[in-house]
Amino acid sequence: MDVQCYELHGVRVAEFPKMGDQLRSDRQAIEIISEVSACQPELIIIPVERFSDDFFYLKSRVAGEVLQKFVTYRRRLVILGDISARLNESSSLRDFVYECNAGREIWFVTSVDELDQKLLQQAGRS
Repeated sequence: MDVQCYELHGVRVAEFPKMGDQLRSDRQAIEIISEVSACQPELIIIPVERFSDDFFYLKSRVAGEVLQKFVTYRRRLVILGDISARLNESSSLRDFVYECNAGREIWFVTSVDELDQKLLQQAGRS
């Protein structure tokens, strides 16, 4: 398993590397959740490079199906990386990302530093 498990601001994290199979379906989301179960993460970090292009094309419904599995299995998900070019191309994706980032279950962040700040802010509210 190439997953790195650690704790960040009191949150157990499982982080996947950039290289690896692309996430293309809800079945693969379940496989990811199963793969990290030994480390019992509250938060799973997956680099943007691991997501198929269909994921970012909302009409394909891949994003909804994949993200629903993480929510159903009560695993918070962070999609890590720069998607600014995709956001510039799609106002619906931009709105989707905004709504996700306003919540607690799914976050799109550009860097580990940004994630660090979000977790610190969240810890301050608790």
